[in-house]
Amino acid sequence: MRQSHQLPLVGFLLFSLIPSQLCTICELSKENYSHLNPLINTMINSKYSKGIQAANVLLSLKLVGIQNQNLEQQLIQQVHDDEEHKDLTSGQLALLILALGACQNSDETFAYSHLVSQLEKKFQEEIKNMEVCHGNPLTNYYQLSLDVLALCLFNGNYSITEITNLFTLENKNFYFGGQFSVDTGAMAVLALTCVKRRIVNGQTETDEENFKHINNHAKSLVTKILSEKKENGLIGNIFSTGEAMQALFVSSNYYNKNEWNCQETLETVLKEIPRGAFRMPTAAAQILPALVGKTYMDVTKNSSCVSGSGNFNISTQKPVSVAPTSSPSYILVHYSVKINETYSTDVTVPKGSVFLDVMEEAQKINETIFRFTVEESSWGPYITSVQGVKANNNHRTYWEVLSDSKPVSQGVGSYVVHNGEKLEVRWSKY
Repeated sequence: MRQSHQLPLVGFLLFSLIPSQLCTICELSKENYSHLNPLINTMINSKYSKGIQAANVLLSLKLVGIQNQNLEQQLIQQVHDDEEHKDLTSGQLALLILALGACQNSDETFAYSHLVSQLEKKFQEEIKNMEVCHGNPLTNYYQLSLDVLALCLFNGNYSITEITNLFTLENKNFYFGGQFSVDTGAMAVLALTCVKRRIVNGQTETDEENFKHINNHAKSLVTKILSEKKENGLIGNIFSTGEAMQALFVSSNYYNKNEWNCQETLETVLKEIPRGAFRMPTAAAQILPALVGKTYMDVTKNSSCVSGSGNFNISTQKPVSVAPTSSPSYILVHYSVKINETYSTDVTVPKGSVFLDVMEEAQKINETIFRFTVEESSWGPYITSVQGVKANNNHRTYWEVLSDSKPVSQGVGSYVVHNGEKLEVRWSKY
């Protein structure tokens, strides 16, 4: 059997590839933290029907130094209510571990180590599914990357060889409808960086070949992420930019300074906050850490969670609803469902309605043709079936949401429709 080699053997050759700290970080100065108040207040004042929906928010708040006992107790209660967590996907469980474990004192024993053991099992179930279902995991590669990151940060077990095989840039699971998924790639970079640092620190053993593969995978993913940079500085779209920034923070050794203007990205994001781009709690939670120079790699650094609540203007007052003084105006949209055939109808809805409202009105017109089901997620409702035809990860099928033949960047519960728009739900493969 070939002997494993730790850092002492290869470290001097490769140590320069591992930054000892986050080198390229542009963050908002504390004097300008008031720009982030809308994000904080959205997260604090939102209601969460399930504890897991609050995990992303709790993680984000902890990283910027804000403790929220109500959210934490909600998550802890869910842990106690469902000991085996059968209803949670692997990625949801990973997020739960990150949220509960964030900011814990380094000399304390992690109180939820049993969750890490459960995540190890769920991660292996993902791998086994890929072996029998043409390389398709039970969930997706974003969740697999979350799994690896949580296992790495909280000393879980995983196979370095499996990691090197999973995260090649050519893997189809990094692409959605032919388009590279920036947030998936970004989460993979964070996971690979964590694995790589454990090897360098002597906490994990592997051989030179595996280490080289991990390093090359991370570098290739960073290059691909940078290729998705827009002229205004956004990376992918507004919702993937936060995690892309985190990935670039921890991998500055893979690109030149002139390849990414971090300040430009920061300024573009700040302009989008008052425009309501992050009105969903999960969207706010995913962008916030990067704006203050934090990444999910900081979860196990107690120093990163020093109280920062005094830097923000946190409001716990609910907005006062004002009764309309006149009847709402209505708009007309054209709605279609496309499977093998296309079924269409015109739908009238109040101005300000979202895509889901249109689907519900169409279902009232013809339940046979336009019936559908949705499930709640941290990003709001997503379509699971139309006309009884279900989305299936193993077959890489899903229901695509389009406006004027172009995919929308928001979910059906948040995309606001406009008069005369041509809306479509299409049975697609990715």
